[in-house]
Amino acid sequence: MANNINEINRIAADTKFTGDLATRTDIRIDGTFEGRLFCDARVVVGEKAIIKGDIFCTFIDFNGTMLGGNFYVKDTLSLKAGCSVQGDLYFQKFQVELDAKYAGKCQMIGEAEFNKVSAPVAAMLQKA
Repeated sequence: MANNINEINRIAADTKFTGDLATRTDIRIDGTFEGRLFCDARVVVGEKAIIKGDIFCTFIDFNGTMLGGNFYVKDTLSLKAGCSVQGDLYFQKFQVELDAKYAGKCQMIGEAEFNKVSAPVAAMLQKA
């Protein structure tokens, strides 16, 4: 099911977001994000984006730079060519393109384990 363009969140280039963010719909990050993100959908991180913090999501297409933090992905983590990641990766499925760079631990997790580690962050959605 495709999302309506008006239902996609966006942190535009030249924008810096600091703090915790929770959403049930897709989000695209092209600016700087520092904090924790819980997305019960797809996260797309653009080529010039800078991330510092933890991301909990269902799917992620990562093109940018992560300067520290962890990915917790319920389904598929996709590292695109040219991206750079410093942090640990927890996922069910993993795709890596040539020239993607990462330094950290990689571990496959199931949905039950994802739900357990993401529960405190997912609770942010209940408060919204």
